[in-house]
Amino acid sequence: MKVSRRDFLKESLAVTASWVLVSKGVNEFVPEVSAAEKVDKSKLSKELNVYNWFDYIGETTLADFEKQFGVKVNYDTYDSNDALLAKLQAGATGYDVIVPSDYMVRIMIKEGMLAPLDMENIPNFKNIDPRFHKPPYDPENKYSVPYQWGTTGFAYNKKYIKEKLDSWSALFDERYKGKITMLNEARDVIGSVLKYLGYSVNSRKEEELAKAKELLIKQKPLIKAYTSDQAKPMLISEESWISHIYSGDAFAAASENEAIQYVIPKEGSTIWTDNMCIPQSAPHKYTAEVFINYILRPEVGAGISNHTFFASPNAAALKYIKKEIKENPSVYPPPSILAKLEFIEVFGYVVEIEARC
Repeated sequence: MKVSRRDFLKESLAVTASWVLVSKGVNEFVPEVSAAEKVDKSKLSKELNVYNWFDYIGETTLADFEKQFGVKVNYDTYDSNDALLAKLQAGATGYDVIVPSDYMVRIMIKEGMLAPLDMENIPNFKNIDPRFHKPPYDPENKYSVPYQWGTTGFAYNKKYIKEKLDSWSALFDERYKGKITMLNEARDVIGSVLKYLGYSVNSRKEEELAKAKELLIKQKPLIKAYTSDQAKPMLISEESWISHIYSGDAFAAASENEAIQYVIPKEGSTIWTDNMCIPQSAPHKYTAEVFINYILRPEVGAGISNHTFFASPNAAALKYIKKEIKENPSVYPPPSILAKLEFIEVFGYVVEIEARC
């Protein structure tokens, strides 16, 4: 698995910086409905139940879908892959579309939790950049469709921290005690510590994991909160000065507080892809596939990226994405940065690692 993920990083993303990023100055979107989109409205359900990350959708995405298809969308949110998995494992049913990250897709496939997709109902998959086709966690794109992608690093407030930060060491600096937040995502947290120590985010070596555990225990008194959904608002309000954070959340925070700076640490970090999937127990599978296909329309995908500040795997959406987003090297990193990033791998003992840390 380790080799395939590195191959995916090199072959699928190393040329990201060479994507043609042409801004046409489009401020209002004109819906691009593919001629191949044939929806049998008699098969549409009255409702659709979506379970997604907090603040991870366009401002009008759901309302526009409801208006066009006459389907009411019930929208719930979570703040970590762990929370998503735990809820489904506890027996939660009724969700039609979920958005797990790459390694979680593999876990869910292995556990038989995902339904195979009928790609005949998702013709807009053609808009997905080929670099994101056949990923190692779902080699046939049988269970997942890419939604957004990005990096994990940290953001800090330049008003309170005058020095230029470029290392994970900032998250362990006692000068910032009570002003640091960490993500509520076990694999991202331990991955950041392993990178800081000079190891792979996917290390399985007992001695390396022991050192990471020791450092995390030492760090704990410095932490204000372990949170994913509140990392952005706490930065904006300046309740925190440094936050372990996902790239898009950092840029969204910076759009509201110009003192905020996002950093991909010099030691390296993680890169990830979130994906749209349908749970095996989904009650409205056809409508879910229509929804996924709708999300893959160029202007819809762009609307999501323009709100979330995350990179889009939708190549056709690039012409609608704001110039300041698509030309930002921290959103679409160049090869020199990508070379230091790793995808999180799936271990047979994910729960054991989480318990250790």
